[in-house]
Amino acid sequence: MSTTGFKVLVIDDSNTIRRSAEIFLKQGGHDVLLAEDGFDALAKVNDYQPNLIFCDILMPRLDGYQTCAIIKRNAKFASVPVVMLSSKDGVFDKARGRMVGSQDYLTKPFTKDQLLQTVRQFGAAKEGVM
Repeated sequence: MSTTGFKVLVIDDSNTIRRSAEIFLKQGGHDVLLAEDGFDALAKVNDYQPNLIFCDILMPRLDGYQTCAIIKRNAKFASVPVVMLSSKDGVFDKARGRMVGSQDYLTKPFTKDQLLQTVRQFGAAKEGVM
């Protein structure tokens, strides 16, 4: 079972986080598309059709919760896993992420291993292997 070549969308208003995630994911053999906020992401989701989305919570204009909820309301993308990214690690933040449809939560700063393990986890789930 291989998740290499997974299409991953990373949504974050921090250029540093976007670039780090892109480098880590490309080293893992994945295709990566970056979006700097929720509006940018919504425009790209339809064209790119990612297998997995990493979404920051605190962003200008459209936050991660709103972005995730909009993606999940679209039947075409409702099954695409969304993993929330945040420097906040509170129970409330994680619960709110679940309420809008996110499947997981990764605390920033994340490591290369954490990011790639998350991709493997959802790749295995997508192929029905756990």
